[in-house]
Amino acid sequence: MLPFHQVVADDFEAVNQRIIEQLHSDVELVENIGHYLIEAGGKRLRPLMVLLTCRALDYRGQDNLDLAAIIEFIHTATLLHDDVVDTSERRRGRITANAQWGNAPAVLVGDFLYSRAFQMMVAIGSMDIMSVLSETTNRIAEGEVQQLVNAKDPAVTESNYFSVIDKKTAILFASACEVAAVLSEAAPDQRQALRAYGHHVGMAFQLVDDALDYQGDAEALGKNVGDDLAEGKPTLPLIYAMQTGTPDQKALVAGAIRAGDTTKLPEILRIVEETGAMEYTLERARAQVASARAQLAALPENAYTRAMAEVAEFALARTH
Repeated sequence: MLPFHQVVADDFEAVNQRIIEQLHSDVELVENIGHYLIEAGGKRLRPLMVLLTCRALDYRGQDNLDLAAIIEFIHTATLLHDDVVDTSERRRGRITANAQWGNAPAVLVGDFLYSRAFQMMVAIGSMDIMSVLSETTNRIAEGEVQQLVNAKDPAVTESNYFSVIDKKTAILFASACEVAAVLSEAAPDQRQALRAYGHHVGMAFQLVDDALDYQGDAEALGKNVGDDLAEGKPTLPLIYAMQTGTPDQKALVAGAIRAGDTTKLPEILRIVEETGAMEYTLERARAQVASARAQLAALPENAYTRAMAEVAEFALARTH
């Protein structure tokens, strides 16, 4: 457990229990895959944001626990579908569900997690929360499709890239904070600030994730370095390298994206470094973290908002 989890450690344990309870199904394979995914752990930053936001705003009920579980179910469903689309074989240091059980069960259990999340939302009974999260799941799907369209296209622009990571990653961070604000009956300016905070943290998280794919350690990452290149994903390090590199460097990177070719990964790593693409990507992430922290001025100063500032910094400093 990371230090910023400690201030909501009891809540976190209760959320884990809620997750286990809500994975119940009469179909054994649903439970098997569900438990396999949840037991893989992960940083659980999205449900953590629900818990921290609610505590920062002095929420006194119990629905925050179910709301955190809902966010984790939505996130896990997206991972299941994402791994099928990307034909990924490793996540969080373990074999993916689709590699172990097949694509069809992975997709269908992802559907189960989505539908269970919405059942839990109905039980909470807030149309505002349902409106935010239904819009969110729709936008995530759009982002995944947009990323699929962008695959193996070296002409993807920086603007297009940012649009994808906003929909694919940042929106769930933003919505986790916003629905926690709704549940806590936050003032409109606080709700807006919290959504912006989550958005900026999510953007920073994805920017660093894309940078790590070209400089991370496979064991620490829990996936293979160069996976994005193998899938032909034109992420910011490659986009910037093509913008600023020599014609030969641009041609090499573009060819690797078109072919999803990792055989020239060492040369591409050098190009990313030489063109300053890595530093540029991390600088954009640093700007997102600074914007996230600035939003916290709208909230009370307490242990929970301090932890939220630490979460923003972690998004930048993490190595996996």
